[in-house]
Amino acid sequence: MVFKPNRVLCIFLDILYILLLYIIFYYFKPKYPHAHQGVFQKLPATPAAGDCVLTGRTGHAGGILLKFRRPHVDKKEYRNHTEYTEDMFTTSSDTHTTALDKEELRGFARSLAELQWLLLILVILYFFIPTRPITDNDSMVVIMSGYAIFILLFRYLGFQKHETRMKLAVETWIMIGFITLILSNTGLVNSPLMNLYLLVIIASAITLGKIMTLLEVILIASCYLYLGYMEYSVGVFSPETFTALMAKFSPFMLVAYVTSMLSSDILQAKRRITRLSQTDELTGLLNMRAFNTLLDTEIARVARDSKPFTIVMIDVDGLKHINDCYGHTACSRLIKNVADAISNNVRNTDVLARYGGDEFVVLMAHTSTEHAHMAAERIRAAIQDTSFEMKGNSISTTVSIGIASFPDSVADASEVLDKADIALYKSKQGGRDRVTYYARELEPSVPVCS
Repeated sequence: MVFKPNRVLCIFLDILYILLLYIIFYYFKPKYPHAHQGVFQKLPATPAAGDCVLTGRTGHAGGILLKFRRPHVDKKEYRNHTEYTEDMFTTSSDTHTTALDKEELRGFARSLAELQWLLLILVILYFFIPTRPITDNDSMVVIMSGYAIFILLFRYLGFQKHETRMKLAVETWIMIGFITLILSNTGLVNSPLMNLYLLVIIASAITLGKIMTLLEVILIASCYLYLGYMEYSVGVFSPETFTALMAKFSPFMLVAYVTSMLSSDILQAKRRITRLSQTDELTGLLNMRAFNTLLDTEIARVARDSKPFTIVMIDVDGLKHINDCYGHTACSRLIKNVADAISNNVRNTDVLARYGGDEFVVLMAHTSTEHAHMAAERIRAAIQDTSFEMKGNSISTTVSIGIASFPDSVADASEVLDKADIALYKSKQGGRDRVTYYARELEPSVPVCS
């Protein structure tokens, strides 16, 4: 088949545009925030004197503040800890959204595969029952066969095992090329199959977002003008012809705009629901559902590389007495103050969650009992110094803290949380306002049943 120079130029420009789409999507693809983004506190403006500070990136969480005193930890330990906790925090925080995103992408991929087969079936039906003459039957057969082979190879024969948005984008580009080739044999801009472009637009709006949908609409518009050029030659740019073509194309742009806006609103609502399901309403901290997911990830990690980690459990002392004397409002305010005090005394790489009504829990990755004990004492002292005025009364509280570490005091990583709870109970029994770390001697005696 011999191409005319102007047709070769049009095809070359289309190829360049597709490459431009790839570059834009690769370097400027949107980064979806983690479901718990914003839960962790920002770094203090100025660290305390004598603290060793090291900043770095932890996903979307910002910098890392390591508040260990220089005499106890050297720079090499800081670097090792930072690298490990960055990796743990990023990987663990991705657990929520990555699992959801993967499931979402698999659903999109299944829907897009069905859409591709639907597109092919519609074209085959038109091939056997055309409403306008087909210019080249042999070309149509080759195009349909080639597209069917592409679907089988790309979608079902493991061309790319993991679903990605880039893979979905490539599939929509191939759909656009397939539709354009079909239209070139079924009437060009007057083809009854012109509305097949709507399938691509809707699929792109749902799966790829507003920016990619806009770019794909531009690509479709370029293909549409190319078909118009094949129909009218240079006359396609005359005011009358160009206006008529754009009037026929305007519904495509309207559908793209409405669909992408609705999809964006649905996605934002879904993210808000996800965030609410993983955070505590009063304190803004992670709830136990989110914390347990992160803890399971950390337990799986230490099973591979045996890195230490520590659980710190914190219980507010005398909350019932404050509730009886000053009411629920004072209780809620006190819990919020305690949460803020804890947040200000843990690292950004530590995972802090509200465990229950008056209990909090902290997961400290790559942290031994000794360093966790220092952090727990800072937390205890900070809360002891925290108070607020209500109805002319100064309200303050203390906390009891229990610590358990793997592998320092607990051999089984899956039991660290339970052992920290035992240590917390001993702090309560021992008079409250104290820190207790777990040891085997703290285990309660179990009565033997007859």
